[in-house]
Amino acid sequence: MDAAEYKHVVLGLMFLKYISDAFEEQHAKLAAEKDANPEDRDEYLAVNCFWVPPEARWSFLKAKAKQPTIGKVIDDAMIAIERDNPALKHTLPKDFARQGLDKQRLGELVDLVSTIGLGDKANRSKDVLGQVYMYFLREFAAAEGRKGGQFWTPQCVVQLLVEMLAPFKGRVFDPCCGTGGMFVQSEKFVEAHGGRIGDIAIYGQESNPTTWKLAKMNLAIRGIEADLGEENADSFLRDLHKDLKADYILANPPFNMSDWGGDKLRDDVRWKYGVPPVGNANFAWVQHFIHHLAPTGMAGFVLANGSMSSNTGGEGDIRKAIIEADLVDCMVALPGQLFYSTPIPVCLWFLARTKHGRQGRTLFIDARKLGTLVDRVHRELTEADIAKIAGTYHAWRGDTVVGRAGPPGQPKSSKEAARPAVAPYHDIPGFCKSATLDEIRSHGYVLTPGRYVGAEETKDDGEPFEEKMKRLTATLEAQFAESAKLEKAIRQNLKSLTYAR
Repeated sequence: MDAAEYKHVVLGLMFLKYISDAFEEQHAKLAAEKDANPEDRDEYLAVNCFWVPPEARWSFLKAKAKQPTIGKVIDDAMIAIERDNPALKHTLPKDFARQGLDKQRLGELVDLVSTIGLGDKANRSKDVLGQVYMYFLREFAAAEGRKGGQFWTPQCVVQLLVEMLAPFKGRVFDPCCGTGGMFVQSEKFVEAHGGRIGDIAIYGQESNPTTWKLAKMNLAIRGIEADLGEENADSFLRDLHKDLKADYILANPPFNMSDWGGDKLRDDVRWKYGVPPVGNANFAWVQHFIHHLAPTGMAGFVLANGSMSSNTGGEGDIRKAIIEADLVDCMVALPGQLFYSTPIPVCLWFLARTKHGRQGRTLFIDARKLGTLVDRVHRELTEADIAKIAGTYHAWRGDTVVGRAGPPGQPKSSKEAARPAVAPYHDIPGFCKSATLDEIRSHGYVLTPGRYVGAEETKDDGEPFEEKMKRLTATLEAQFAESAKLEKAIRQNLKSLTYAR
């Protein structure tokens, strides 16, 4: 089968295994309690655990794995889980009984998934199957190439966005959420920095029905509560969170989307900075993000590099209006080969409604030289790369600790004191530059970091210029002489070959 087909088979079984294992763990706890009933559905809902009816438990499926009816058994299990858990309604794949799916191999796959090391309490955690689920998402994205990029954003890019925005508290929104990677990473960030998961509220929207289901399963596996709407929907044509004003927006919208329905939205209230061209949704997305930002909100998102300089279809005028409104906080140029969907390099935009002492300035970071090749066609940002970029941004913002904006010297809470301190900011030629609005105007409102950061400083080796020039000239003359000598020898050899014929 093509990866696009068997993706749902594998991920569906992974989801069943996860919720069944979590259920069995809670079932064992209740069985050990004197007055508890392990078959009482409410006992599971009380601890935010999915209720798994008997016909959907993994032990039941595994016992039926060798039977030719295994496909129907799994479909019935999915239907039963959706029936008893309204939050999963219309979410799970129910196509395992179809004719084209080899039932013997399906049974073997059930046996294989059964071996995943979640059989003992020490290993039974949300993170284990969550990591396996994310691994499969990544591998399927690689196998599907350009199509896979529609539902998968490289984890290093998501991590960089999250580390720079530092969403500790408030509403987090992604209106093109794919499989929910931004939300997973945001919750990880909060946990890693000593915050409380309940301090952030998650909202999302996804137009692709299959990807919307993958997102619901991905978040459910990790125990993350999120409002993704009752169904999939197009963010431009049917905004499911019309009144939402988010504290943080993280997104990776489809690049240069031409069929976004812009002809139907010429007078939309979201186009405060100019009507986006019908043939490219880049600045429709940018203005959609701005429209949903709270008065002190911040947005970080991925866009194609053309968004930084394009003037077609009025895009230059829209970009100019956004810059003049002093919304652009930071621009990051990323290296190429990070995405499965496109080999071209992309950039990160960071917008801020309120700049807290950074008014009239924008930080430019050129990270094109960072990253490490993981195979012939894909590159990843390392932890050190992410720390360098995010640390530079936090230093420029005046954060006393990672994730806290504000002037230095403000008192820190005990949790904040445990976070890594931020070094003072300074421009680094070839890497970062804090530019004024006048400087951006002088560059015609182009936001390409390379225009601002300049050339990287070369190290002084201590040799005086005159002596170095004399030495290099002598070396060059010697190489010219050697070149002439080799050229003469080659011509003589060619002549002897000609005479020999």
